[in-house]
Amino acid sequence: MHTPTTPTGIPGSAFWSRQQTIVAFALILGIWAVAAAVWPLTGSVVPWDSKNQFYPTLRYLGAALAHGELPLWNPYHFGGHPSAADPQSLLFTPTMLLFGWLVPEPSMQLFDGVVFAHFLPGALAFVPLFRRRGWHPAGAVVAAIVFMLGGSATARLQHTGIILSYGFFPLALWLLEEALDRRSYRFGALFAVTAAFMTIGRDQVAFLCALTLIAVAAHRIGSAAHPLTYLRSRLGLLASIAVIGGALLAVPVVLTMQFLATSTRPSFGYGVAAMGSLPPESLATILFGNVFGSLRWTYDYWGPDWHSLAEGTWTDRATNYLFIGTLPALLLIWHGIAGGRLFAREFRFFLVVGIIALFYALGRYTPGFEVIFDYMPGVNLYRRPADATFLINIALAFSVGYLVHRYVTDGLPQWSRAALGRLRLVLPGLAVTLVLAAMASALVFAVKAGQAPAALREIGIGLLAATAGIVLLQRFSGPSRWREAAALALIALTGTELVWRHAASALNAEPAERYAVFRELPPEQLQGLRILKKELAGRHARGEYPRVEILGLRGPWQNASMVLQIEDIIGYNPLRLADYERAVGPGENAEDPNLRTFPATFRGYKCRLASLLGLEYLVLDRPIEKLPRHFPRLPGAEVVYGAGQMWIYRVNTASPRAYVAHHAHVVDSEAVLDQEELPEFNRQTEALIDDESAPLLKASFGPSPAEPAQSRARIVSYQRNSVVIEVETGKPGILVLHDIYYPGWEVRVDGERRPLLRANLLFRGVEVPAGRHRVEFEFRPLSLDNLVAAASELVDSEEEAIRTAAAPWSAAGSRTDQE
Repeated sequence: MHTPTTPTGIPGSAFWSRQQTIVAFALILGIWAVAAAVWPLTGSVVPWDSKNQFYPTLRYLGAALAHGELPLWNPYHFGGHPSAADPQSLLFTPTMLLFGWLVPEPSMQLFDGVVFAHFLPGALAFVPLFRRRGWHPAGAVVAAIVFMLGGSATARLQHTGIILSYGFFPLALWLLEEALDRRSYRFGALFAVTAAFMTIGRDQVAFLCALTLIAVAAHRIGSAAHPLTYLRSRLGLLASIAVIGGALLAVPVVLTMQFLATSTRPSFGYGVAAMGSLPPESLATILFGNVFGSLRWTYDYWGPDWHSLAEGTWTDRATNYLFIGTLPALLLIWHGIAGGRLFAREFRFFLVVGIIALFYALGRYTPGFEVIFDYMPGVNLYRRPADATFLINIALAFSVGYLVHRYVTDGLPQWSRAALGRLRLVLPGLAVTLVLAAMASALVFAVKAGQAPAALREIGIGLLAATAGIVLLQRFSGPSRWREAAALALIALTGTELVWRHAASALNAEPAERYAVFRELPPEQLQGLRILKKELAGRHARGEYPRVEILGLRGPWQNASMVLQIEDIIGYNPLRLADYERAVGPGENAEDPNLRTFPATFRGYKCRLASLLGLEYLVLDRPIEKLPRHFPRLPGAEVVYGAGQMWIYRVNTASPRAYVAHHAHVVDSEAVLDQEELPEFNRQTEALIDDESAPLLKASFGPSPAEPAQSRARIVSYQRNSVVIEVETGKPGILVLHDIYYPGWEVRVDGERRPLLRANLLFRGVEVPAGRHRVEFEFRPLSLDNLVAAASELVDSEEEAIRTAAAPWSAAGSRTDQE
């Protein structure tokens, strides 16, 4: 019978000599290095979101830092985008901020290496985590391997922001345990900083990991001999952690919530989240990784996804992939479930975490998730409960590491009444049932897809490898030194298998040539880009700033504008300003022209709103006459360049980026956008002023006079976070700048701050008196004024949400009283 360790662990355990600790660290680092080298050695890079979104974002960050600027605003993305508020901008991620500052123009391979290095803090933290529990070093190494290379960790390596959050969790866990057990303010401060690093990405994995750390603290308090005494003795420590963590996270969180309130994704309904649930059949991949063809380079995946599930799903082969290695899966089924070792008291917390994470990931397939979604704060901000597979992988890593420890210390599990009690038949039966269920569910999909031989082959190979593992573990289950030798073999075999299967696999690698826009373009595209850049440079030299729409070109082109410094009116980002989306219809994806919509306010590329945006160039992957039928035709558009998969058109519809209006039409901008009809007005002498901005006007701007006043507006400086305009006007007017209106922008006229106006539905304006003036628009989202305003709006919205949620209950109470 295994003797549990104490809750505080056994730092002086006989397992953990100085040499063994060093060897454990070295093995983890060695396996990480071998895995990381596979991508550059094979000439591949981590694809999709990694290169379509995060790599150009990093390049934009680096370019801004190289010019001594923080990229708080991004003029090259969706006509203007608040980078400071976007969780995916990497701006508040300290490691990536440092990387961008040190290497402004990193190669794609270096970028991948830095992202992959974010596994190391967590992987190495398994050594002190296991040491303080008195668990064997071999278990720590296996757990670290699964953490780095198992399941979602490598299957979803493309989701850079999530990887940055995931990598810090084990380190934060270790620091929290040390802080609580030692009552150490130093460890508490280190934990608060690490937890902030983990949660700064503000993604769902960060959210779930943060909830888990809160559960760790609650469990430690609740399991103490005297919980209240334990809590009182650590109140100061917990308060200091909250203060430090809150101070580090307050600004980015407030800015993000300010953005979400005006974005396309303020929250989601249950139906959206239901479609992001993990299909239960995907659990078969824990045991048989490629049983659905997930790793096939032919991409003929036949497992659960949108085309194979009658109920529909937004998950895919990467989201649904959970494989942790053949021998770890064997230990999980044989020693963990059949042998009952996962139910040991010392491991029970991680078992509970894993089960809760599984139920959360399964979403609509489990009872109670709808209640959690509706009533647990924060859950409805995320659309994909399947993101909890990252937490499942963490739980599996701890499980396998613990089972290796139990094997080395106790040998094989026993199925006696003394060991398992009444469960001595139930647990082995449960283990066999789970294996059979995994095989059956996999074969159902394989038969439907005509892939039964491939699935059977994968199952057969898995069972043969597991049988060999059983023989190995039984043969070496005698003296402890033999079991340690078997544990070393398990480390080698698991590391080899996961590196071979998962490093630069079909789930996380593509040839670097597919992202040539960031390296060396094909000649036809390079020539077209040179022509466009030359035209734009000439226009900028004349103080003109035309915008471009890049549509239909392959994935990396969607956000290449950030690297090429081209003001694109569309792009690739799930977070976009809601008013801009309603008015312009860019859609989330700039690769598929079918996703580009044309609301009534933006009926075509020669409409009034396109003119106000300054849209003058279209960059397409085909001649415009070959675009989908819903696209507006462009008679008279001038072909600037056309060859192969790059066609550039000059539309010639732009209004001036800045002008002075002397007459104002007051409109309800939101109502206009709802009606999808842009009001008629003279785009040279008149402006539409939002009804909430109208009271800020000091002068009266009545009907346009027969003789309009002479005025001139010239942009003299256009930077990422600021625009400087020289204005000369014969009478008071409203300077309109056709850049996106957003909280945090401030404006000064001759150095004196003036109210920022919302003009022409989407844009910025400011009142100017007669004469010559210097007008400066500056984006200052970190100003005290903006942060206080954003926090106040957040509090007001939360109070409104509480009142809305309470209303049905109040109504029910009133009805009861009346009855």
